[in-house]
Amino acid sequence: MSRPPHRDPGPTPAPAGGAPAVPPERPRAVTVIAALVLLEALALLAAAGWYVYELSTATPASFWGAIFTLGLLVVAGVWLLSVGVFLFRGLRWTRAAALVWQLFLLTIAVPTLSAGLVLPGLALLLPPLVVLLLLFDKSVIAFMSRTTGTPPAL
Repeated sequence: MSRPPHRDPGPTPAPAGGAPAVPPERPRAVTVIAALVLLEALALLAAAGWYVYELSTATPASFWGAIFTLGLLVVAGVWLLSVGVFLFRGLRWTRAAALVWQLFLLTIAVPTLSAGLVLPGLALLLPPLVVLLLLFDKSVIAFMSRTTGTPPAL
C-alpha cells in the first residue's frame, strides 16, 4: 500500500491589510513585568512553605484558621504563577490581574513602611511600582492588546 502524497496547504492567507500575519515582537517591558510577577509568586509559595514549617513546630491558636491561611497562600501563589506565565505569552487578561495584584501589594507596603519596617516595606513597594509603570507603557499595551498573530489574545 502506498501513502497518498503530502499536500502542502500553501502559504497562510494574508489578513485584510494584505501583509502576511507576523507575530509581534515581545517588548522587554513585558519580560520584566512577567519576571517580577513570577518572583512575587515564588515569594508567596516560599511564604507558604515557611508557614507549613511554623505550623509543624508550634500549635496554632485556630487550626482551621491556619489551614485557611495556608490554602490562601498556596492558591494565591499558584494563581500569580499562572498570571506571570500567561503574561509572558501576551494574553490580554493578565494585565488586569497583574494590576490588581500590584495594587494589593501597595496596600500592604505603605503600612509596613509606616510601621518603621523599611527593608520589608521597600521590598513590598518597589516591585509593584515598577510593574505599574511598565503596565501602562505604550509598547506593552500594544503587545497585550493585539488581536492577530500567535498566540491569540484572549
